[in-house]
Amino acid sequence: MYAVKELYYTLQGEGVQTGRAAVFCRFAGCNLWTGLEGDRAAAVCTFCDTDFVGTDGPGGGRFAAPETLAQAALRTWRDGGHSPGAPLVVCTGGEPLLQLDAPLIEAFHDVGFQVAVETNGTQQAPPGLDWICVSPKAGASLRLTSGDELKLVYPQREPEAQPERFESLAFRFFSLQPMDGPDREENTQRALAYCLAHPRWRLSLQTHKLIGLP
Repeated sequence: MYAVKELYYTLQGEGVQTGRAAVFCRFAGCNLWTGLEGDRAAAVCTFCDTDFVGTDGPGGGRFAAPETLAQAALRTWRDGGHSPGAPLVVCTGGEPLLQLDAPLIEAFHDVGFQVAVETNGTQQAPPGLDWICVSPKAGASLRLTSGDELKLVYPQREPEAQPERFESLAFRFFSLQPMDGPDREENTQRALAYCLAHPRWRLSLQTHKLIGLP
């Protein structure tokens, strides 16, 4: 049984694949925060801006079999009015690797999807993923230390989340994303300055928020 908060068609809004059409499959639940505001202050990750509690979002629900969820994702792609060819499903959360498994990845592939995951990196990834994006969180043990993109929310208060800590890891791309919230403008300037001084890092803006996409 897969618990999905929401399933919707949009453009990838951040990171290296910004601007690419995709179906977002947002899984319910996370291991670093319950999603309840009353628990935020004591959570490992205190700055999450995403609602991943329950299965009541658009397209959300409980899916008993991987094939059922894959077909729902395919309908969502087609409902976007998109022509055939290289569809992408982005598995996110919450923490998607609490639920995303090899049978579901295979089912997504069987209906034609490339499969991407956006994870906090505290869980090992199942085989078969086409794109792995890890977003480390200060205070959380990083188990997934290789992939396609490391996307760091910046700045985080704890010293163990400084960008230089991650540069030796086996990722193809390194993205620095300004932390959202009341200090977003200041954080953007800090991230911009860091990327200029350390060209290995790319600035990642949350363009979906800037243009009003979900």
